[in-house]
Amino acid sequence: MRIIEAALALHGTLGPARTTISAIAERAGVRRATVYRHFPDERSLFLGCSGLFRERNPPPDPATWAGIDDPGQRLVAAVDSIYVWYERIEPLLTAILRDMDAVPILAELQAGRFAYLADVEDGLAAGWGARGRAAKRLRATIGLALDFLVWRSLHERGLSRTDAVAVMSSAVRAAAVDGAR
Repeated sequence: MRIIEAALALHGTLGPARTTISAIAERAGVRRATVYRHFPDERSLFLGCSGLFRERNPPPDPATWAGIDDPGQRLVAAVDSIYVWYERIEPLLTAILRDMDAVPILAELQAGRFAYLADVEDGLAAGWGARGRAAKRLRATIGLALDFLVWRSLHERGLSRTDAVAVMSSAVRAAAVDGAR
């Protein structure tokens, strides 16, 4: 457990691509050989880290907002929950996204998060009554509202979570309107 915790801490500060086995061993208070005995390759180490991270930082449960009939209110509840989660996981997720090209296992591990967000998007798109172009705009805008990098951009521009949720909810409502423009 100390090895995985050390690796996670370093991944969140240095980033996965810059974290060495020596640094993990030093932070965990063990020898490199001990790290390799428990995690013989990069894949096993990253799977261990990913499992512990998911256990400690689960994504919001869509059941908490799925029962909200009004699609606008459901969207607000969902986006707010997702943004709370993003606030909690921001340092590590930023480092992971930055290092995905350099560390191929990261893309594989992120596939679960992307699938989760796609399912959330499906649930949030229901009930708006949008058709044709409006339905495409709606889906695209919901996808933006759920995107970590969009949240981070709004956060870096000084928007509170409440304001970021309001901005994205307004954008989704506007996208759902079927009008010739």
